Amino acid sequence: MTVKAILEKKGHDVFTLGPNEKLSEAIRMLAEHRIGALVITNGDRKIVGILSERDIVRVVAKEGAAALDIAVRSAMTPKVKICNENHTVNEVMEIMTRGRFRHLPVEKGGQLDGIVSIGDVVKRRIEDVEREAEEIRAYIATA
Repeated sequence: MTVKAILEKKGHDVFTLGPNEKLSEAIRMLAEHRIGALVITNGDRKIVGILSERDIVRVVAKEGAAALDIAVRSAMTPKVKICNENHTVNEVMEIMTRGRFRHLPVEKGGQLDGIVSIGDVVKRRIEDVEREAEEIRAYIATA
């Protein structure tokens, strides 16, 4: 199972924001769309960072309410781990586990093409395990 299969099912839509927007706008978007991260892009959908709830908590803990007025670029994680549509579910799980994050942007041709979350990956892995178990049951029943 690959990232391509996940995106075919869930879609390629990603909520993005520019690096010069205020953190208050990022927080509004996260709350409004009930998501945990925004991919930060420039005008041509090139990934320049990712902003997660954890990033926001760190900045607010340090700066207090003044953090709401700072630029997203000051709070985002600039070194973004990415994957492509050919990565397998197991590879993506390993990347996320090793990096201890829950969102992984998908890049195609140097531009943002989608995003997968740990929830997407776990859901797909559970579906695979259930399918394999059913195939084994069917095999045993016909033997």
